[in-house]
Amino acid sequence: MAGYGTHNSLLDAGVFVRIIEERQGLKVSCVEEIAWRMGFIDADQLRNFGVPLLKSGYGEYLLRILRDDLQP
Repeated sequence: MAGYGTHNSLLDAGVFVRIIEERQGLKVSCVEEIAWRMGFIDADQLRNFGVPLLKSGYGEYLLRILRDDLQP
């Protein structure tokens, strides 16, 4: 097992986050999503963050969570 603060432990943490995101379809520590879910920003503000990033997976994610939440 890798010790704390090593190159291997950093790599292990990155792989762990990637696997969680892929399996659950969620982003880890997405500050825009957290702010929106806690009511610090509204849907329009979340959309404004996502649109310029639309060509990236991050922008697509922001718009997807907004779209999914607005559906009945």
